[in-house]
Amino acid sequence: MIQEPAHNRKPCGSAFPGAIDPNLTYRLRRIAPGKALPHKKSSSASNASHAAPSGISPFGRVNGRISLLAAAVAVVLATTLGCGKKEAEVAKPVAPVVQGATVAAVTEESFPDTIEAVGTVKARTAAVVSARIPGSVTAVLVKEGDRVGRGKLLVRIEAAEAGAAAAGAASGIEEAERGLEEAKARKKLAEATFQRFNKLYNDQAVTRQEFEERQTEREVTEQGVARAKARLDQARQSAKSAGAVAGYGQVTAPVSGLVVARQAEPGQTVFPGTPLLTIEGEDGYRLEVAAPESLLGKVKPGDKVDLTLEQGPAAARIAEVVPTVDPSTRTFLVKLDLAAKGLRSGSYGKALFRTGARPAIAVPARAVVERGALTSVWAVGKDGIARMRLIKVGRPLGDRVEVISGLTSGDRVVTAGAEKVTDGAKVE
Repeated sequence: MIQEPAHNRKPCGSAFPGAIDPNLTYRLRRIAPGKALPHKKSSSASNASHAAPSGISPFGRVNGRISLLAAAVAVVLATTLGCGKKEAEVAKPVAPVVQGATVAAVTEESFPDTIEAVGTVKARTAAVVSARIPGSVTAVLVKEGDRVGRGKLLVRIEAAEAGAAAAGAASGIEEAERGLEEAKARKKLAEATFQRFNKLYNDQAVTRQEFEERQTEREVTEQGVARAKARLDQARQSAKSAGAVAGYGQVTAPVSGLVVARQAEPGQTVFPGTPLLTIEGEDGYRLEVAAPESLLGKVKPGDKVDLTLEQGPAAARIAEVVPTVDPSTRTFLVKLDLAAKGLRSGSYGKALFRTGARPAIAVPARAVVERGALTSVWAVGKDGIARMRLIKVGRPLGDRVEVISGLTSGDRVVTAGAEKVTDGAKVE
């Protein structure tokens, strides 16, 4: 049986005639016993030189050819192995080098057990400015986002009834003043008459009845003066109230702060209690969270709590605990003072109440690489080669993140400069 290549591709190690190339496909042909191997046509001299000597049996010729074939196979194997070794040496890759990355060993540390509670950021003080008289809004002088000072004019309301009441109160004052003057004049006359009759009574020129009548008139006029004074005071008070009501048409800011809502527009008809504007004070913000019932009695004002806000991680202290459990949610209200800048009411916040501690693996948050749904770190081996290591993370704590699985104590990871690293790179 002999092998013949299926095509004329030149095999590796072709310097050896008849070498077998492992990359080629061969066809096997069966040679019947006693039949000569096929040869290419050659000259008669060549044929004569290859002719078998006389006296040699066919079996001898076959054994000789088998020995030649075994020698050829040995040469082919040596040639093939030599070619493969050279090709492997040429294809060896060179690892890229990364500089400027920080590598640190992972250690087990005490990680707090926490209970999360979500809530909303609110201003410590907020004022809803409402109408105090019925009327029509003629002007709104501020817009949302404006900062206003205490006493600044915000809204004008036209109130015809309030104006009429103020005018009527002014007229009432004038009338009461005239009544008082008349009462004083009557009292003066009655006093003079009484003094004259008193002298006549002492001289026995008038009767006792006449004297007592003049005395009664004097007392009545004195009471008239007192009533006139009371009516004047009442008129003045009414005028003051009417003037104040009329002044309610000029709506001013009760506190200094930021206008966060504008509920009224010019031309709108309003009534007492209708909201016009909402102003948040400038004395800071609070995070109000609904804490689970299990924490009741375990948290108190002054306790420090870690927070997660839209602006990033923060810390705060409990300002107030409302120990009333909502029966529908089984939670109670906790208020935390915030010192962070750039906060806005209505933004999301989360508080992490510590309930204990446990050993855990944690890495810096900047060491974690997120690509789509995959979370990983760059793990560096003893040879300095970085490989991507998939991990499962738990809760954050400040600038560190708990690693639930994927790392063990002693593993070395890239903690800074992770964006420079590629898989298989050598970190120096």
